[in-house]
Amino acid sequence: MDVINAIVLGIVEGLTEFLPVSSTGHLILTEHVLHVDGDQPPWSVLLWVSQFAAILAVVLYFWRDLWKRTFRPRTRFWEEHLLTKLAAAMLPTVVLALLFKKLLDPLENSSVAVAGALLVGAVIMEFIDRKFRRNVPQDLEHVSIQQAFLIGVIQCLAMWPGVSRAGATIMGGMVLGLTPRVATEFSFYLAIPTMLAAAGKTLWSHRAELNAANAGLILVGSAVAFVVALIVVAAFMGYVRRYRFTPFAIYRAVLGAAVLLVWLANR
Repeated sequence: MDVINAIVLGIVEGLTEFLPVSSTGHLILTEHVLHVDGDQPPWSVLLWVSQFAAILAVVLYFWRDLWKRTFRPRTRFWEEHLLTKLAAAMLPTVVLALLFKKLLDPLENSSVAVAGALLVGAVIMEFIDRKFRRNVPQDLEHVSIQQAFLIGVIQCLAMWPGVSRAGATIMGGMVLGLTPRVATEFSFYLAIPTMLAAAGKTLWSHRAELNAANAGLILVGSAVAFVVALIVVAAFMGYVRRYRFTPFAIYRAVLGAAVLLVWLANR
């Protein structure tokens, strides 16, 4: 049964980490369904190691472009380099996370908080997609440091479970003038340092729980998360070039309403 739980959690992590539907919210809900305690080993470790696996999927998918933009950039100006823009986006993320993360952590145990974020996020997503969608020639070079910094600020909204880091950064990028494709690409690139920092910090605090007894489940769940995330990233990049985010908004609304109804029924 533990192996099945590890596979299910890996699938959920891989499916939801880079889509605008909130991986944290889905993992919290999945833990409740599976009767898994995410604060206890091996699940406390698996949830974060599987994030490393998901990050590797992004790195593998973009590795050629990432290599060129890092070591053979199209510009000679440091302020236009991708790493400079990612650093600008990470600055508010790190500062605000240190200030507010512990205050918001208790919300992970609140189904109402997750449901509310899913519902509100659905409305905002549909509004932004209709109001701010742009179809003009654009590339990552067009992302300014100011836009990157503001996307980093917006990313901090994802500390509230159910908001979605990907959803916040993609929608935030569109409001700031980016096309859906460029906003999504920047969101994926920003996920690499953001998730590495968050996962690394949490894993360090749980380092005593890393042992041979947990290795099998952690490897199985992480391998599944890697494969699923790689498929999702490839499919989603193709999707945003042609279609709107309406299906994701509808999904968020339906899931949020269902969670809220279950909570009300169990009161």
